[in-house]
Amino acid sequence: MSFAFQSLGEIAEINPSHREDVNAETQVAFLGMADVSELGTTTLGESRPYREVRTGYTPFRSGDILVAKITPCFQNGKIAQAQLAHEIGAGSTEFHVVRPGKAVDPRYLLRFLRQEWIRVEGELRMTGSGGQRRVPELYLRQLMVPLPSLPEQQRIAAALEQVDALRAKRRESIALLDDLAQSIFLDMFGDPVINMKDWPMWKLGEMGNLDRGVSKHRPRNDPALLGGDVPLIQTGEVANSGGYITEFTSTYSDVGLQQSKLWPAGTLCITIAANIAKTGILAFDACFPDSVVGFTGSPARVEYVRAWLSFLQETLEASAPESAQKNINLAVLRNLQVPYPGEGMIQAFSERVRAVEASKGAHRAHLATLDELFTSLQHRAFSGTLWDHEAPGEAA
Repeated sequence: MSFAFQSLGEIAEINPSHREDVNAETQVAFLGMADVSELGTTTLGESRPYREVRTGYTPFRSGDILVAKITPCFQNGKIAQAQLAHEIGAGSTEFHVVRPGKAVDPRYLLRFLRQEWIRVEGELRMTGSGGQRRVPELYLRQLMVPLPSLPEQQRIAAALEQVDALRAKRRESIALLDDLAQSIFLDMFGDPVINMKDWPMWKLGEMGNLDRGVSKHRPRNDPALLGGDVPLIQTGEVANSGGYITEFTSTYSDVGLQQSKLWPAGTLCITIAANIAKTGILAFDACFPDSVVGFTGSPARVEYVRAWLSFLQETLEASAPESAQKNINLAVLRNLQVPYPGEGMIQAFSERVRAVEASKGAHRAHLATLDELFTSLQHRAFSGTLWDHEAPGEAA
């Protein structure tokens, strides 16, 4: 099936102006950037009188599509249909507003605009410099949108929503399992901050070995150091690992390895600069720089310390001294007081957490399959070949 194409500017109103017929005391829904999810949803908005938002804010109404224009919000997918508590809305000036016309179904258009290639191309068209680069309105106006009949648009939107709902449920399950590990810790050991069960206290340095990563060569990005077979973990990868480091983006060459240190799989990585006390357990041997500390000990102790640090992370980050960037030193970490409930309980905790992680692994694998299916469906939907294959419900 081949689709006709029209520009977004032809089928939708872009950045409409404020209405002049609204009473100053009429309640409207106010949305900040934080109220727009990277998953394509919005909150209902905070109620405010229209007089407070009539100038200096972006106007929209319930049902409009909001497109974050500023980096990194645009790249991260803050593109959503406003579902508001009031008919009229207003919000951040960092939104573009797309109001679908009669020829296009809003749900269909939202699915079209949320495609990854649109964000990639939009990033290339951004204007400005540094952290203040923005997607220009002209980029949106000139986007060519495939336009089947309205019933076909609605059918496509429903198919994509069906698989997306399955992805959302899978993410919710993973999030619940993330919380379960902390719940197990609290159930077995109580709140570690106040040591409510009066466990003996050990210094973290007595629980295992703590040492900083090594990166002696300057500059650290010397090409001679990089591009080999040895995984190189950075602070951001620890901070975003979800507790277990299973991926890497950089590698050391033999030269890089010689000026660093290779840590074994099972090492707990602890960030001590920029991101403070974020943790992740290595799933493979790897190097890391001196902005990361490695903790080694028995697998059960490593798992216990990782969970314990998750309760202290925000406190440690808030108390870290700030110079060019926040940081804490090795001595501070070694002297942290850790409740010690005994090896038997630590081992029992580790076994329970590993069972949770095994379940999370299965959920993540299913989510990855759903992500691949969704990407395939998107491509087929907007190229007119969606119904050349099995129905989405059967595939899901």
